Amino acid sequence: MDEQVAALLTALMERNGLAVDDLISLWFTATPDLHSDFPAAAARGLGITDVPLICAQELDVEGAMPRVVRVLAHIESDRPRAEIAHVYLGAAAALRKDIAQ
Repeated sequence: MDEQVAALLTALMERNGLAVDDLISLWFTATPDLHSDFPAAAARGLGITDVPLICAQELDVEGAMPRVVRVLAHIESDRPRAEIAHVYLGAAAALRKDIAQ
């Protein structure tokens, strides 16, 4: 899980021109089939150490895509909301084709 979460956070920060100081808080969710580690632990491994992080489990909905980690990032930015890059990697890009970049 560490590598995938690190890739997600790195892409999120790079595509939006963010630094760690721009992060206010990160809320991670994971599908019920992922239980090897906390996604927030991967964030700490990237040096995100003074930002509040929380993890939660997604609802176990029949037919939902398995093995998905999501992050809701609260950030400081001067960018208009329309210019924020929403990052979906791998198969998860199919979840939101309308905003996946």
